[in-house]
Amino acid sequence: MRFHDRRRAGRRLAGPLCELQRAGELENPLVLALPRGGVPVGDEVARALDAPLDVLVARKIGAPFNEELGVGAVAGEGPPLFDERSLALLGLTAGRLASRVERERAEVRRREERYRGGRPAPEVRDRTAVLVDDGLATGVTARAALRAVRARGPARLVLAVPVSSRQAAAALEPEVDRLVCLDRPASFQGVGQWYEDFAQLDDDEVVATLRASAAAR
Repeated sequence: MRFHDRRRAGRRLAGPLCELQRAGELENPLVLALPRGGVPVGDEVARALDAPLDVLVARKIGAPFNEELGVGAVAGEGPPLFDERSLALLGLTAGRLASRVERERAEVRRREERYRGGRPAPEVRDRTAVLVDDGLATGVTARAALRAVRARGPARLVLAVPVSSRQAAAALEPEVDRLVCLDRPASFQGVGQWYEDFAQLDDDEVVATLRASAAAR
């Protein structure tokens, strides 16, 4: 299954979520998108569910020799989450990555301020929190985000993505009350391979989407 772009993927992802809503499994939903790529997907989902849209900022912690190789992630003010197997295989320790953790935590704070413009994070307690991203490769960033949301006391926690590696989906399923994923292909090199248009977004586009979503409600 390939998607033209993130918005069309979001519209397709909204289908099974709307079915869950009609079945009473998504009461009082709040959509939390992982920026940047998850925001257009989450916007389409929020519109379909008639739910508010906000962001949950999480950042990957890259290996010292390869920033793209995620060995952990940080979200909010909680402790960093590391993939212990990756650390062991690469001969790394949490202490060696402390400076990278603080750098990414600072970026989390910067993005939260930029995207929200000073307004507080939305209340999730006793709501159905629907965390949305454009896809899952390793799932380490999504896991940190899910745990940050779970700590805030939602009534239910749902993870919704258009596509995921089978390993990431299997690892994250125990973290949530419901995982909605349209496709779990056997061969998975990266999220971008499942999109015809996988252009990178910038902060201005995220802010504009959030403002338009709020105005529409």
